[in-house]
Amino acid sequence: MENTTLYIKNMVCNRCIRVVREELKQLGFTIEAIELGKVTIKGTLSGENLMFIEKTLLSNGFELINDRQHQIIERVKKIIIEQAHHGKSKPAHINFSEYLEQQLGVNYFSISKLFSSFEGITIEKYLILQKIERVKELLAYGEQNLSEIAYELEYSSVAHLSGQFKKVTGLTPTAFKNMAGNRRKPLDEV
Repeated sequence: MENTTLYIKNMVCNRCIRVVREELKQLGFTIEAIELGKVTIKGTLSGENLMFIEKTLLSNGFELINDRQHQIIERVKKIIIEQAHHGKSKPAHINFSEYLEQQLGVNYFSISKLFSSFEGITIEKYLILQKIERVKELLAYGEQNLSEIAYELEYSSVAHLSGQFKKVTGLTPTAFKNMAGNRRKPLDEV
């Protein structure tokens, strides 16, 4: 029996995976595999089943992705989010553009052009925004100092992290940490 793989937009955390898994199980589907942005369901889906899935996903803030270009963009976002927020690191000996090429099987120039045209932002800027959101999260927790955060997120120095943080937020990391209510964004809004 064949399986059906669906690509899903806005799956950005483990809670998203849990919600998608629970919703699909409630609809009576058997999940073979699930990860950020992707779920494999046992068997083939009828048009009616696909419509039920799409409606259920939409009601939970997710969206089915049907074309290859959007699938590539969502895979880029997934890789970046895993890199910035979930501790999944690329090998140290390759740069991020090479890593994306290896993961997607598409040359970086094509990936970059596609991403920028659909998202209105470069891959590099998106990565920076995700890393800054992670820095905000770690600062809010207060368990690591700036040097440890810089190391964890692969910044070349604390000064580099601080400069990038100020450029994006308008605040120094220290000012952000001391601010009440630390203004963080949900990952799907970055």
